[in-house]
Amino acid sequence: MTLDNGGEFAMRSIVSEASNADIYFAKPYASYQRGTNENTNEIIRRQWPKKKALVSLTEDEIRDMEFMINSMPRKVLGGLTPLEVYTGKSVALIA
Repeated sequence: MTLDNGGEFAMRSIVSEASNADIYFAKPYASYQRGTNENTNEIIRRQWPKKKALVSLTEDEIRDMEFMINSMPRKVLGGLTPLEVYTGKSVALIA
């Protein structure tokens, strides 16, 4: 998991332990990462507003959001989706 450098992540060790995931912080000088992070947050917040208790989400809701994010073409990836870059395979989303 990659997080911002904000104070809201001071309790990151609890999140890391609960999610069984390593946590990394975005490098302040890597400004190109900032746009992708902010765009992804905006996509998530369209579905789940900031005041939504994320703990109330089901595994299916989280998986659906993960699929939606990973199947969206990205300019930074040359029009490919993160799924296509990760797997090296083209994904046809429209039949």
